[in-house]
Amino acid sequence: MNRTKPPFRADQVGSLLRSAAVKEARTKRVTGEITQAQLKAVEDAEIARLVAKQEAVGLKGVTDGEFRRSWWHYDFLAGLDGVELVSVAQGLQFKGTQTKAEGLHVHGRIDFTNHPMIDHFRFLKSVAKATPKMTIPSPTALHYRGGRQAIDTSVYPGMEAFFDDLGRAYARAVRAFGEAGCTYLQLDEVFVAYLCDPAQRDYLRGRGDDPDRLLHIYADLVNAAVSGRTPGMTISMHLCRGNFRSTWMAQGGYEPVADVLFNKMGVDAYFMEYDSERAGGFEPLRMLPKHKHAVLGIMTSKTGALESKDQLKRRLDEAAKFASLDQLCLSPQCGFASTEEGNLLAEEEQWAKLARCVEVAEEVWG
Repeated sequence: MNRTKPPFRADQVGSLLRSAAVKEARTKRVTGEITQAQLKAVEDAEIARLVAKQEAVGLKGVTDGEFRRSWWHYDFLAGLDGVELVSVAQGLQFKGTQTKAEGLHVHGRIDFTNHPMIDHFRFLKSVAKATPKMTIPSPTALHYRGGRQAIDTSVYPGMEAFFDDLGRAYARAVRAFGEAGCTYLQLDEVFVAYLCDPAQRDYLRGRGDDPDRLLHIYADLVNAAVSGRTPGMTISMHLCRGNFRSTWMAQGGYEPVADVLFNKMGVDAYFMEYDSERAGGFEPLRMLPKHKHAVLGIMTSKTGALESKDQLKRRLDEAAKFASLDQLCLSPQCGFASTEEGNLLAEEEQWAKLARCVEVAEEVWG
């Protein structure tokens, strides 16, 4: 049957290809040709147009496309007290390409007080007829990306206090979004999926982290964040193995993390990357508790080629061998623009994919 509350049968991860007007205005802001107020006016107009387009396609959950952000994670995290965006020696290495050379530095005690993204959500809510969905990075992003090296030892000599403060700050953030009227919040959780990749696990061990222990630390962090939820709020989690200009970073099926992911993390739904063999099979879905949902990212956001309805239905049938069809929903495997550069496909291809998700969901769930 169809769903009237999130996650929806046809849903989306959140980021969308930036429009030409937004890209131009953001470039002009960097060069000083326009003011911050002028940039905001362009973003407001483009987001209102974007929301209307999502609603016209038939989506029941709409986002601002992350149009005000450069990155899926750094913009939010740099808005926390005690965290700053800094230049680093080199960008993040994806398969065959590199991001801009930016990173985060923790220079003070972490807290959540006054954050611009609360107002970003309020604007989204003001222009949306459908359910407005807010996306923020999972708290794990602040630790995984830079590790111990990115955290000032004079502020946090030990890591326990760092994780405690980060969890508390996130609980305040979740509560603040709820108080602003957010009923659909998503934590973008890349790094639990990275723990399924032997190469990433070796990288972690090399810098002094124990990947098995980290999984449980990360589960506690997510639960600390979720403790701030307000009544009626659905919290989903998006899992991904990297998405930058249509490339990727990690690989490996969900099996090593599935039990903790599904049974120890207090979120309601999981947006799961499943568009390539790098994500493994659907078998881990057998551990999905009956009261939770998995939104299957069996459509790719990395290329413009449109999946056939039969192809998507066949994949849903395969997944339904491990979790009931009533627990499943459909979406692209990731956003279309995790960073402002965007993936390598055209806007009309993006909209065709979202429309196809809606079409298939209507045929499968009615």
